[in-house]
Amino acid sequence: MNANRVRIEKLQQEMAAAGMDMYLVPTADFHQSEYVGAYFKVRAWLSGFTGSAGTLVVTRDHAYLWTDGRYFIQAGRELEDTGVTLMKMREEGVPTVDEFLEENLPQGGCLGCDGRTISVSQGKAYADMMEKKQGCFLCQDDLGGKIWNDRPMMSREQAFLVDVKYVGRSREEKLADVRSIMRENRADIHLLSSLDDIAWLLNIRGNDIECNPVILSYVILTEKDVFFYVQEEAVSLEIRAELEKSGITMLPYYQVYEDVKKFADKDAVLLDEAVVNYALFENIPGGVKTVNCINPSKPMKAMKNEVERENVRAAHIKDAKAMCRFIYWLKQNVGKEEITEYSAAQKSFQFRAQDPDFLDLSFGTICAYGPNAAMCHYAPTEDACANVEPKGFFLIDSGGQYWQGTTDITRTIAVGELTQEQKEHFTLVLKGNIRLATAKFMYGMGGAHLDCLARGPLWERGLDFNHGTGHGVGFLLNVHEGPQNINWNSAIRPGGYVPLEEGVLISDEPGLYLEGRYGIRCENLLLCRKGEKNAYGQFMEFEVVTLVPFEREAILPELLGAEELAWLNAYHRHVYETIAPLLDSQEERKWLKEATAEI
Repeated sequence: MNANRVRIEKLQQEMAAAGMDMYLVPTADFHQSEYVGAYFKVRAWLSGFTGSAGTLVVTRDHAYLWTDGRYFIQAGRELEDTGVTLMKMREEGVPTVDEFLEENLPQGGCLGCDGRTISVSQGKAYADMMEKKQGCFLCQDDLGGKIWNDRPMMSREQAFLVDVKYVGRSREEKLADVRSIMRENRADIHLLSSLDDIAWLLNIRGNDIECNPVILSYVILTEKDVFFYVQEEAVSLEIRAELEKSGITMLPYYQVYEDVKKFADKDAVLLDEAVVNYALFENIPGGVKTVNCINPSKPMKAMKNEVERENVRAAHIKDAKAMCRFIYWLKQNVGKEEITEYSAAQKSFQFRAQDPDFLDLSFGTICAYGPNAAMCHYAPTEDACANVEPKGFFLIDSGGQYWQGTTDITRTIAVGELTQEQKEHFTLVLKGNIRLATAKFMYGMGGAHLDCLARGPLWERGLDFNHGTGHGVGFLLNVHEGPQNINWNSAIRPGGYVPLEEGVLISDEPGLYLEGRYGIRCENLLLCRKGEKNAYGQFMEFEVVTLVPFEREAILPELLGAEELAWLNAYHRHVYETIAPLLDSQEERKWLKEATAEI
């Protein structure tokens, strides 16, 4: 019998013993992280679906898996023979997880989950639902972990500090800024659990989540004290001493669950109910006032200061050198030697790793040839990957973590002859990328207002793509960073109406995916900056920091407007002038000259 079927049956036995009618297994760790370490991958272990987004709901006699359009094809393959039904989010006739629970949980029934893996806002909603059904909501048991006998240990990789020369501001300055927001909200205590916010606030990084340089931890901040809850093994004596100089007291990771019980009725606690986990919140005494507010560090973190912006530009030059060398290598060798999607991903890593300031990838490299590129977040493995042949499109979406910042770039590369349709589709995607990159807009607008620029060329042909157009990017932090994004549908991705402030680093990545045929995506990163200010107000614009040519062989110039073509030629000139002197060989420089030649 399929291993995942067996695991779900064991879970159902535990549910029956606990009196639960349904059990909810989200993707998150105890910090609502987008990507999670091996210890937290209970949903993947139970269901067999390995994508980064999804929710498993197990009933007494069945199991259902919700995921979004990025993963429909992948989930369909991975769930085969598991007995788990795929629920395609936002497809017609498919209920949301909450709608499914509301409709199918019996009156007087019981819903269970590990309360550490859901947010306060989610927990409150489920508790209210079960109260109306005169049932119960049990959130203290990790049933999945109970049956996972060979579960990996929780990561406790070594943390490291980031120098002010990279991030521009000391932890003392950042703590002062957050305390100022606490005072504005009349809060005595700030409970912080999001890992990227903690890393940013304390100028510390870790390796507890693959590609995301964060450290598993919590922070309780008062007007005078900083309590840092972390696994002792992850912090060296030298780093501990440095943090103590800043008035930071280190305590055991799990102790935070006991310490929040000591909050006094007179205290007001600022926390973000969308991030803090429900189990931690439930431990706060009932008489304590809580102030639900977005973490003050989140918008501060999103707006890169001038030092960070200069470093971001430097990081992208380093990354562009590696990517240009990779594209040259691929074009020179495809069809002459065996190249698989996996070996290509490894090669791109090797080019990046040659830079002394490279620390890690910023996410698992997506190398996808032909039909595999129609799966937005497809990731090859050594045992399951396609050979790259000298025809059609090859897509690579990859990025690096450098001391100077985080990068993320997608290029769709012609590895052989293209059809007219492929060229048309590529040019439409590129056209949308250029329109967004060249946007000039009023201050106060969010990404939801701009998304039509990137999607417009596709919409005009009755085409679209099933993912966001842009996400914020951290500084030597998470490659996906809020609060802002570029997505017209803010009901799906909240943050589309958060103003795009100066210093925000955000992606520009329209695409097109034809199942069973090919996928196309063109992605650059943009720095938001102030433009002119006049009687009408403050205008905003973008600076493109990614410096890698787009595929000339796939472009139909007649589909680009005169201004779009002029922008593309100017961009390619800038790429050549900046990157060519850094390339190692005459052959690479010659290729780059041809790749950036005027159209």
